[in-house]
Amino acid sequence: MNASAPALTRPISSQFIAMSLFLALMMNLLPWQGVALLARPDFVLMLLLYWAIHQPLRIGMAAAWGLGIAMDVADGALLGQYALSYTVTIFLAFVLHRRIQAFGLWPQALHVSVLLLASQFLTLLVHLASGASFIGGGYFLATISGTLLWPALGLLIPLALKHKTLPE
Repeated sequence: MNASAPALTRPISSQFIAMSLFLALMMNLLPWQGVALLARPDFVLMLLLYWAIHQPLRIGMAAAWGLGIAMDVADGALLGQYALSYTVTIFLAFVLHRRIQAFGLWPQALHVSVLLLASQFLTLLVHLASGASFIGGGYFLATISGTLLWPALGLLIPLALKHKTLPE
């Protein structure tokens, strides 16, 4: 293995990806309240998007669906609401991953914001179709916070990979 290769061209261990997704799930399950709950980005979707864009062969729509079902159960949402949203969003990320990779972190964040917004609209449509009411414009604060978080995510994960020793 070439030790001088950039971190994201080296093979990423499945355990690292699984652990990052588990930590994202735990972040989503923290007891957020008030405005923090509205502004909380969907950490699971953010990590799914990150891996779908940077390692599209290592993460699939089945993982998105499975984590979506886990979020449905944990959040008490209509079963399949997050699963559908995550799966469609990850499909769109697969379609756009080469284009998104060609940009720097802030332009990537703008592309990701469109994906996050699409996910929220899809979740909202399912939510409204089930007879619930719209909670207002604050619902979309998570897209803004997710967009602002993307560059930090793009810096932290390669940094963690750089310090992780890979087996030869």
